[in-house]
Amino acid sequence: MRLVLLGPPGSGKGTQANAIVARLQAPKISTGDMLRAALAAGTPLGLEARGYMDAGKLVPDSVVIGLVEERLKEPDAKNGFILDGFPRTTAQADALGALLARLGKPLEKVVQLDVPSELIVERTTLRRTDKRTGQIYHLKYSPPPPDAELEHRADDREETVKQRLAQYEAMTAALLPYYQRLGLLMRVDGVGEPAEVTARVLGALGLAA
Repeated sequence: MRLVLLGPPGSGKGTQANAIVARLQAPKISTGDMLRAALAAGTPLGLEARGYMDAGKLVPDSVVIGLVEERLKEPDAKNGFILDGFPRTTAQADALGALLARLGKPLEKVVQLDVPSELIVERTTLRRTDKRTGQIYHLKYSPPPPDAELEHRADDREETVKQRLAQYEAMTAALLPYYQRLGLLMRVDGVGEPAEVTARVLGALGLAA
């Protein structure tokens, strides 16, 4: 199965992507992972991406699509893949669609995890990291032990979280109707225990949990 998994920061997208990977035995592909791998390997595209990054610029879509193409040609993606958080704009979606058509691997489903913004803010702003162990806790859902040395990461502060949500919504505002028109979009309620959400996602994909 060839999927795109969408969802705002803090929606549990990473958790659900891992669950789908385990069920489908298909790789999860994210632009961050691809960039890191290409940079580490020193590939031509990786070096090109590094040039933009070192200059403080965004890596252009053409380079990202090139990385996606390289990744999809690897053996483990032969029978399917889960694209995690890409595309984020309609321009990227157009480029991805053209690439997949050329490869003969068109998308089958696009799953959007719907989680209210106020719940995402609660999920993220109450996270704390133990500086000694790196373990992440949640003050409400997974309280830390009394001796933990807690740190509130900058990414988890309310102002930053709200800014990231606003950026995500601005970028994807046109993306959801884009895939709706193509008949690929499936919206799944992302509220609840991770296993409950996984069951909904698999159900939407026509797979037994």
